[in-house]
Amino acid sequence: MKARKKHYWGITVATWLVLLVVWQLVTSLKITPEILLPSPEKVISTFINLSKYGYNGIPLWYHFMITMVRLLSAVVLAIITAVPLGLISGRIRIIYSMFDSIIQFIRPIPPLAYYTLLILWVGIGETSKVVLLYLAAFAPIYLACISGVQKVNDDYIKSAESLGATPRQVFFHVIFPSALPDIFTGIRTAVGMAYTTVVAAEMVAATYGIGWMIINASKYLKSDVMFVGIIILGITGVALDQFLKVIERKIVFWSGKS
Repeated sequence: MKARKKHYWGITVATWLVLLVVWQLVTSLKITPEILLPSPEKVISTFINLSKYGYNGIPLWYHFMITMVRLLSAVVLAIITAVPLGLISGRIRIIYSMFDSIIQFIRPIPPLAYYTLLILWVGIGETSKVVLLYLAAFAPIYLACISGVQKVNDDYIKSAESLGATPRQVFFHVIFPSALPDIFTGIRTAVGMAYTTVVAAEMVAATYGIGWMIINASKYLKSDVMFVGIIILGITGVALDQFLKVIERKIVFWSGKS
């Protein structure tokens, strides 16, 4: 198993190395203009300069931290609200009937479609950005919780009840642990959904943030700055997903084991 993992890891590393080599060749041979595709050296140089001097007078770390605060605040709020509602909806049909159709209605709507309304309702500041990311993260967690509850084996519930477990004990000792793998899958999906909405959230009335930096750089055709922002978001997204996987393995250690 370890040898197989090393083999797959080697394939992943080799794939990225090939992509970097192709990128280097395309830019070295000037197949595309530098304004459209900056060279790896140019991107690295721009990252170093941004790290030293910032962008638009604001340090790069501050742009990054603001984006992370917006993202994590929205995801935490989504977890706090969507997990209980999803678990209850999965068990109580009345609650499911009340909320599911509303969430299903909102879920497929692109975030930018209602962003202007959010600005009108809650203002142009940080609140509208966090709410936009929250709405993007809420539905995946809610749906995953419902799916997790509905997949719980009825025999487990009946066995617990036959041993004298109260409804509360059944919920916290049988249903919730059984649904945890699906809940973590929903959280990982929610982080991805919120992450893809960061740039949209920072498009309007923002003066800092990695998403804003990318949008602002695009106005002045600073493709090197755009690449730096995109790479930062990509690496951070992978790191967050791996972090959630580690937490899942620690908490839901029985998942996938017979």
